[in-house]
Amino acid sequence: MGTKEQLKEERDRIVIGLEETYKRLIEYKKQKNSPMIVVRNGKIEAVDPNEILPTSGIANKGFLGIRLMLVRGSLLG
Repeated sequence: MGTKEQLKEERDRIVIGLEETYKRLIEYKKQKNSPMIVVRNGKIEAVDPNEILPTSGIANKGFLGIRLMLVRGSLLG
């Protein structure tokens, strides 16, 4: 297996791990009835975790650009 394939596999595992972590965070916040603290347009805001779908993942919560770059390979070649 070449270096590019290894990097792609590692990148894919990282993205999957980030998405799973995000889902677990949303579930935890819902259980604890605790707001998600996010930055929108340069301002810190509290968001009700029930307004966020746990399946929406990272792609819809401000990490879209990074996720797409990872998936498409822009960050690692």
